[in-house]
Amino acid sequence: MSEDLFDIWVYLSTTPLLGLTMTLVAYQGGMWIYQRAGMNPLLNPVLIAVLVLVGLLMMTGTDYQTYFEGAQFVHFMLGPATVALAVPLYQQFQKVRKSFAVILVSIFAGSVTAVLSAVAIAWALGASESTLISLAPKSVTAPIAMGIAQAAGGVASLTAVLVILTGILGAVLGPWVLNALRIKDWRARGLAMGTASHGIGTARAFQVNAVAGAFASLAMGLNGLATAVLLPMLLALFF
Repeated sequence: MSEDLFDIWVYLSTTPLLGLTMTLVAYQGGMWIYQRAGMNPLLNPVLIAVLVLVGLLMMTGTDYQTYFEGAQFVHFMLGPATVALAVPLYQQFQKVRKSFAVILVSIFAGSVTAVLSAVAIAWALGASESTLISLAPKSVTAPIAMGIAQAAGGVASLTAVLVILTGILGAVLGPWVLNALRIKDWRARGLAMGTASHGIGTARAFQVNAVAGAFASLAMGLNGLATAVLLPMLLALFF
């Protein structure tokens, strides 16, 4: 950076709305690219926004805390956005009621599998205890996952990164895996996406089919609840 540009950046970096503005512009840019590419899952707008923001923060030498002071409004809105998913779920209530027992079994199995598989692989690779705890709730939506990790002794910021990566990978690879397994029922596809990749996977499910999106939102919420209840018990078995 030239000296003048650096001085301008120093001034702007103290403005609380800068982080929020950067986040919104990066996401809108990612959405534009995503739509122009025919909604190719490899060009997920969240992934593009994350890469752009990380690049900007590294180029300008801005620490995460400074950025988050302005961008925390987006974090705050995760809660209301999650609650708002109850609307499409209500619209599919009859289908949910008919399959509720199967849904509960599926969520339980998915929650346990998500935790044990991630922790087992990381343990085999020599990860530390705090890393294992931070990794365990990776398939849960960010506000819940960060709270679970912090309460269990993990690193909330690391959990947030892992949650985002999990969501992006699920949104990109999930449809391909489900197609390869020849799973065509939109209810099953939605449950799988919501359980494995929380909000980002749910958003992807909504883009494909309304029923899949409704079941994904249900799975995301129930998986958060199941993980919050089951994770302390599972961690007690290992630590």
